[in-house]
Parts: sequence; C-alpha cells; structure tokens
Amino acid sequence: MSPSDVDGPLLRNVSGIARERDPAQPVDEVELETAIGHNVRQLRQQHGLTVADTAARVGISKAMLSKIENAQTSCSLSTLALLAKGFDVPVTSLFRGADVERPAAFVESGTGAHIVREGTREGHEYRLLGSLRGEHKRLECLHVTLSEKSQTYPLFQHPGTEFIYMLEGVMDYGHSRSVYRLHPGDSLQMDGEGAHGPVDLVEVPIRFLSVIAFPDSQV
Repeated sequence: MSPSDVDGPLLRNVSGIARERDPAQPVDEVELETAIGHNVRQLRQQHGLTVADTAARVGISKAMLSKIENAQTSCSLSTLALLAKGFDVPVTSLFRGADVERPAAFVESGTGAHIVREGTREGHEYRLLGSLRGEHKRLECLHVTLSEKSQTYPLFQHPGTEFIYMLEGVMDYGHSRSVYRLHPGDSLQMDGEGAHGPVDLVEVPIRFLSVIAFPDSQV
C-alpha cells in the first residue's frame, strides 16, 4: 500500500522545479539549464503568451518548450537562436543569472558558534547552525539544549515564523494561550509574535532544532 492510499494524495510545491540529474552531469551545467528556463518563462510571461503561443511563435514543439522552462533538457545552439529570435532579444540574455553564486551555510558537526540568548543564564545552550540572508528573508537555525530544570523559563516574542523539531527529551512548550507536550519527533510551527517558550522540562536533557524565518522588514 502506498503512502497516498493511507494519508491521501501527497502535497507538491508547484512553485519550483525538480528533475533527475545524471551523476556525470556537472552541476554548473544544471545551473545553466535552470537560468535559461527561468529567463524563457519570464520572457514568455512578459509578452503575455501561453506555452502553445510561444511554441508556435518560436518554431518548436510545446513539449520541448515545457522541458526548457522546467530545466529538463539542454538547449542546442539552434534552439537558443530560435528562442532569441522569437522573443527579439540577444542570445546572451537567455543566460542571465547563470553566473550568480547562490548562498549556502554549511556547519560541521560540533562547530556551531555558541550564542547568548535569554535562556543562557538558566544554563540553556544555544548553538548557531547557520544564518542565511536570502533575497527576501533571513533564516536562523539553532540547536538548543536544555539540561536542567529551572525556576524560571525565558519567554520569547519576535517577528516571523518559528519551527521547532524535538530531538531528545520531553517538554511542555507554550505558545500564546496553548501548551504543547513535545516528544522526540514532534514538531511545532508558530507565529513568532505570540509569546512562546518552555513551560516545563519534563524529561531532561532536552535537545531540539529551532528554525526562524524573519520577514522582509527584519532582513
């Protein structure tokens, strides 16, 4: 029995693309295909054309155009020339963005920087796993360890959305007017503007991942 038979159809993020890659295919070649696909789709939309309209205008099949836009094929020089002519743009404009280095943050095990937060004075440990400033948002990832019960617990409020994933231990975690008991494997996603934080450390030590996506205004 497939997962879809048990839980219903799987959800798919339709805002991006996904495709298979031959292990022998260089990653920079994939980036080039992605850039061409993005630029072709953008040009088509700017002209207010459908895939069928564009295919007829350029002189290629709808299936081929769809593959190009979804970075599922490598364009030949002749196809690139047809696309450039069809959109009345230089061929080089189809490569725009291919040479842009996209940021990533890699942190080796045990090397995340210790940071100080409200809970530090209570003996809680916060280790930064990465903070990435994207084009529109900032993403902050923390590995949090709560090792001892305390008389008081920090209460946080911040812009954006926070996601918690429990790795070890059991705790009661409050958000706004609700309290959630979190076990290993449980997760909690919440509006950061609502007051939130540990209410009771039921089984220590407790370890969890905290990922905060800050909104545009906080970048």
